Amino acid sequence: MSKLIRAAAVASFTALAACASEAAGPSVPAEGPAGAPAAKLAAFTSDAAGFDTRSYYYDTGREVVVFDAQFTGAYARSAIAQIRSETQSPITYVVVTHPNPDKFNGASEFQKIGAKVVASRATAGAIDEVHAYKKAYMIGAGMFTEETYPPKAVVDVTFEGAYSLPLQAGAVELRELEHAGVSTTQTVAIVPSARALVVGDLVHHKAHAWLEGGIRNGKPSPDLASWRAALDELLEFDGLTVYGGRGQSAPVRAAVDEQKAYLTAMESIIERYVASLGEKKSELSGAEAPSHHKKIAALASAEFPDYDLAYMIEYGVYGLANAIASK
Repeated sequence: MSKLIRAAAVASFTALAACASEAAGPSVPAEGPAGAPAAKLAAFTSDAAGFDTRSYYYDTGREVVVFDAQFTGAYARSAIAQIRSETQSPITYVVVTHPNPDKFNGASEFQKIGAKVVASRATAGAIDEVHAYKKAYMIGAGMFTEETYPPKAVVDVTFEGAYSLPLQAGAVELRELEHAGVSTTQTVAIVPSARALVVGDLVHHKAHAWLEGGIRNGKPSPDLASWRAALDELLEFDGLTVYGGRGQSAPVRAAVDEQKAYLTAMESIIERYVASLGEKKSELSGAEAPSHHKKIAALASAEFPDYDLAYMIEYGVYGLANAIASK
């Protein structure tokens, strides 16, 4: 998207947000359409076996838009059950913010109830490779069998650059960022009535991040410079509240500043740890790797004692650790 078009879009959404009700966090109502219940943004969160994945959902009073489809069909069904317990509005769309399995594995469960799955063309194009990589790894690790691993997600609606969901009421605007973040490509959603910016795992505010990197050519390829650049793109939406796939909500500026500081600190921690291994750094890709990952997670916990989900480092840091060790 050109800078001119992007600037115009940001100005439009800023104006929409300014006209909306005061900032509304999960389960806090916003203004709804005439004759319908008040709109609201709420969230379903899995347990640790589902990677504490948070799926936000926006009930316009006429229909529901879900952001990210959960790690398995069972978690997707639990999310659907929670939504149905709170509203009679049908679930019409599921937005996949980026190509990681906890964002798309549960997609078919939403499609079974009539919802359409929406993703950027880049995200849809990345699903095949990510699905194959994760399926092979998790079956090999004994976490699933060929029969029990979730089916590959199928995307119903794709877009490039920008897309406005065709809702009966309310508005959800999707924007594909120019830079990748936690994965190879990133979409964010603007919900003006809630003054909300839903960003998937691009932001883990006050929680540890998954540092595996996007899957490219059959292997993890973390790119922290691109992640930081993607975070800087969020500053164009200053005035909204960021809702990430894990962690706490926060104003855009605070979310961006703290996430960038976290990435810088983690990169430094891992660089020092790899340097301390000397000739033993090859162990990071061998049988001894899990013990090293635990030690890195302990260092991360010491550096960020108030951050949740330290296990995210233990199981996801291998991508960044191996990338640094290979330099």
